[in-house]
Amino acid sequence: MRGPWICYCFSLFLILNCYSTSADYPTANLSTTWANTESLPHSVNFTDGSRVRAIVLRGSFGPKFACGFYCNGTCTSYLFSVFIVQTNSASDIILPDSGFPQVVWSANRDHPVSYGAILNLTATGELVLQDVDGSTVWTTNTTGKSVSGLNLTDDGNLVLFDINSSVVWQSFDYPTDCLVPGQILFQGQQLIPSVSSTNWMTQKALFSLQVTDNGLFAYFGSNPPQAYYSRRVSGNDTFTGRRHVRFLNGSLSFFILTAEPSDPDFMIPVPQASSAQYMKLMPDGHLKVFEWQARWLVVADLLDTNLGECNYPLSCGRNAICSGNQQCTCPVPSSPTTDNFRPEFFRAVDNRQPNLGCSEITPLTCNTTQHQTLFPFENVTYFNIIADMEKVDIETCKQACVNNCSCKAAIFQYGSDTLNGDCYLPSELFTMTNADPDVIHRNASAFIKVQFITPPDVTSSDDDSDPARLAIFITTPVSFLLFIPLLGFIIYILDKRRQATQMEEEFLGEVPGMPNRYTSEELRTATENFNKKLGEGGFGAVFEGILEDGSKIAVKCLECLGQVNKSFLAEVQSIGSIHHVNLLTLRGFGAWKSQRFLVYEFMSNGSLDRWIYHGDREHVLEWRCRKKIILDVAKGLAYLHEDCRQKIIHLDIKPQNILLDSDFNAKVSDFGLSKLIDRNQTQVMTTMRGTPGYLAPEWLSSVITEKVDVYSFGIVVLEMLCGRKKFDTSLSEEGWHLLGVLQKCWEQGTLQDMVDKYSEDMQTHSSEVVEMMKVASWCLQYDYTKRPSMSTVVKVLEGVMEVESRLDYNFTDPRMQNAAVVEEEKDMTPLMASVLSGPR
Repeated sequence: MRGPWICYCFSLFLILNCYSTSADYPTANLSTTWANTESLPHSVNFTDGSRVRAIVLRGSFGPKFACGFYCNGTCTSYLFSVFIVQTNSASDIILPDSGFPQVVWSANRDHPVSYGAILNLTATGELVLQDVDGSTVWTTNTTGKSVSGLNLTDDGNLVLFDINSSVVWQSFDYPTDCLVPGQILFQGQQLIPSVSSTNWMTQKALFSLQVTDNGLFAYFGSNPPQAYYSRRVSGNDTFTGRRHVRFLNGSLSFFILTAEPSDPDFMIPVPQASSAQYMKLMPDGHLKVFEWQARWLVVADLLDTNLGECNYPLSCGRNAICSGNQQCTCPVPSSPTTDNFRPEFFRAVDNRQPNLGCSEITPLTCNTTQHQTLFPFENVTYFNIIADMEKVDIETCKQACVNNCSCKAAIFQYGSDTLNGDCYLPSELFTMTNADPDVIHRNASAFIKVQFITPPDVTSSDDDSDPARLAIFITTPVSFLLFIPLLGFIIYILDKRRQATQMEEEFLGEVPGMPNRYTSEELRTATENFNKKLGEGGFGAVFEGILEDGSKIAVKCLECLGQVNKSFLAEVQSIGSIHHVNLLTLRGFGAWKSQRFLVYEFMSNGSLDRWIYHGDREHVLEWRCRKKIILDVAKGLAYLHEDCRQKIIHLDIKPQNILLDSDFNAKVSDFGLSKLIDRNQTQVMTTMRGTPGYLAPEWLSSVITEKVDVYSFGIVVLEMLCGRKKFDTSLSEEGWHLLGVLQKCWEQGTLQDMVDKYSEDMQTHSSEVVEMMKVASWCLQYDYTKRPSMSTVVKVLEGVMEVESRLDYNFTDPRMQNAAVVEEEKDMTPLMASVLSGPR
């Protein structure tokens, strides 16, 4: 794919030994240094305030690519970049007023340099950018890779090549916010716009465009990122090449195989180019195509065809509704209160600029959820195209938002069956769209969470002659007389509660063996006023912090827990006294008023689910690493079950509750659902709790033992070995249930077919992986008495024991599978008084 133009470029390089005989100068030799000063041969100031100092330039007479230093505005800082400029027949850069430089790639957007900065192509083949103070700002890291020279190709690709004319480094492998014709955006790469046209920084950029297993997606950088555009392609597991899109003349085309196929999987039309052209992801999320037509013009907005102006996340700013031709308004409830009054919950940030969005009149606070409600807004949709919950009814969607203090709205869109649909639960509310039901062919509703001083009565009644109103009016004098003793009773109850709270707060400091207690001020200081959120869930949010001793922590803010009680304290005391290398350490807690905080050690690599599922993982873990994680989890559970003073059953083992440190050591976390039982108890009765898909069959009888953790462990191990989730509807129907696949493969003797096919290292060790599958199968026995203890699992993993040879591979339990399908995205767990953990 790269051979022809490399050969061409290298030939040019050989021809251009006589530098003065050529009009353009696209190449440079080793040991060449350029200073960002006026002494560079092509230092040009433009009428718009921008400036270029070209060090290499490709071609003459027309819009051509050049590379060098670029600045705009006051020119106090510069980028080392590739840009398009107008040239004459002598390869001089000229100054048409509408032909200002167009930057298509830059090396140091987040670290601009000053006048006098140095660019050096070293004798060892490394391209290094240094600021005036001598600090290294950017480098290609190519020392020792036999680089022979630098070349700027006709396509605008900046290349370092070796003596064999092979690419050692190229700018096309590091795209910024633009693509030029011929350039490829591979899976794993992304376009990220600058913050604005005058601010090149990317740290606060809100948008990105990237290729995934499922197609081309544009994301909005909220927490977590939300997709606002997709062009999907049907997945095919037989393809092992990197998926990519290529900007061709006339299309942006998606390919699955790295080797160029005859036909792309899909094409997004782009106007045929008659001159220089490039596409750019803009700071507002638009993907625009620019072309030189006597001046630079926008010839296409590629995402607009699918989105329209209103479906961009910030078309009207935060908390606003966009309708028609980008008409921006603040939300007004569809239904009035009993007084036929439509209260205001949002006001425009700037009445003269409605596109700046709306602000909450009364901000939501998680410690006053009893004064919150969801107000309906009919025919309102949201830009996010990836639902948080699928195939649920509208009441389930609303309740999920009510139960999650971080949820700002429940946005629901009916599916084809008119009973169930997709549910979106944004934690940050951006632009909503006032949809036309005749256009979208389905009902859409938004239920926005609002804060009251007291909860309202939402109804559509406005009849002043309502008998109930009349009765209230007649009985008002009597009610007033009864109000005085009632007020006294309320004061008495509140005083008793205050005394109880005070006693319980004092009790916190008296319980021996309690972990360290932190004050509100200490935690606010450590977390910078709870500024950096790591995650969130139905129990609250988790924030990163640093204590005074420099150690990193994760602070869980538990909301809606009510008053402290002794059962809660006893469990904190028990969990806080546990110390094991494979259990997450509870460093302390905080408690004041109705708020509860748990302080844990910080785990830099997050939860296991980020690393094991194909398509979602950040990095493909090698077999050795996965095997170590499995052993770590087994040791942690064995300690809980057998080595604690009281046996502790975790009850919610899943990848999200297994955390990884910087060295990928695994620790079991989140004891919020755990059950403490005495050593002489063999089983316990309890209500069903946990996560669908990881629940053992005996949950249906409500009689459980520690073997439910063994079963969940088996599911997690199987997911790690296969690189997929236990229930995945993106596969063919016979492959939805991972246990069903395991049973079928065992019967056919094809267990190796289940090994994670996206990892070469896993395939290399497939025989060992299959042996580990037998360990998982032992843990997944339908009869819990036939499952091993976790200490036995540890011995097997350490090679001390063998796996039981007589295993039952009939894993089918329709009741549990149906529960997994129906409840896949629901939280089945009631909030107990002994809840310790927050987000699941």
